[in-house]
Amino acid sequence: MTAEPPVPALEPAFVVEADLGPLEDHGHTRAGHRRVVPIVGGTVRGAFDGRILPGGADWQLVRSDGAVEIDGRYTARADDGGLLYLHAVGIRSGAPEVLAALLRGEPVDPADYYFRTVVTLESATHPQFQQSLFVASCVREATRVRYTAYRLT
Repeated sequence: MTAEPPVPALEPAFVVEADLGPLEDHGHTRAGHRRVVPIVGGTVRGAFDGRILPGGADWQLVRSDGAVEIDGRYTARADDGGLLYLHAVGIRSGAPEVLAALLRGEPVDPADYYFRTVVTLESATHPQFQQSLFVASCVREATRVRYTAYRLT
């Protein structure tokens, strides 16, 4: 019997609001134009509720075409006390003037740029979240990133 693979669907899972510190521009390193954006707090609501702990960051690489490769890593403490490690990898791209406006912290309509990530979670106290991949549609604001994560079925 030859069975077809299931067609994935998206289930809303959780909403993240990550508060950001000042961007650290490391300039052109051996890996490329490196920027680090500290994650200083925030919230998670949905499949689990909790607070984002200070100490995470988004280690960005700015490509020659202006797109930004996202590599965000941070920890949330769920309301029940459990810790969850979130890792968001993705891309933010758009017209040069739109990306420049985002960098200056100006409000930009999210429809004017592309900002998507794949989110994975690790947790000893919430192992059910380690069994799935999540995709997220993100919004960059002056001092925070907001995204809705969807479980890929």
